[in-house]
Amino acid sequence: MKDKDLRKIRQQIDEIDSKLVYLFNQRAEIVLELAKEKVRMGKKLFDPARERDIFVHVTDMNPGPLAPEAIVRLFERLIDESRRLERTEVYDKEEGK
Repeated sequence: MKDKDLRKIRQQIDEIDSKLVYLFNQRAEIVLELAKEKVRMGKKLFDPARERDIFVHVTDMNPGPLAPEAIVRLFERLIDESRRLERTEVYDKEEGK
């Protein structure tokens, strides 16, 4: 494989990474909206049943080549960061009122 070919493949990865960053932030905005609604409704931050549903959904739709366990690990991290964002940007601020 030539260096030119490697650059082309890496460029494709960079383009996908840019899309992922955009989508992660778009998801985070929606997570913040959801957190505000959960506070308004008196719901807790952590919903284990919802997280299990997410893991089932994303592994069911996974065509590979990533293993289902890899998809779950990626979403565990995404959910952890979403929960942190909910806590710091919504829940903690509501408690301080």
